[in-house]
Amino acid sequence: MNQKQQIILDLNEIFTDIIDEGEIMLNPETTANDIDGWDSLNHIQILAAIEKKYTFKFTLTEIQNLKNIDDLTNIIVQKTSA
Repeated sequence: MNQKQQIILDLNEIFTDIIDEGEIMLNPETTANDIDGWDSLNHIQILAAIEKKYTFKFTLTEIQNLKNIDDLTNIIVQKTSA
């Protein structure tokens, strides 16, 4: 399993805990439109949980440029590899 696959597994746990709509299966193309309950409030909680797990902070630009799970995993890889 590569690093991005592991991150997606970790994100699945975070999303499932926060959104609480049953099991969630993320893939790189997943967007907020694909998941019931992924609203703006949950989005903030998800980002906060990711920051806590990986011990970094997102920049406003990074948050604004997120389009899908692949964008999110790329930022996590970049920030945890630095």
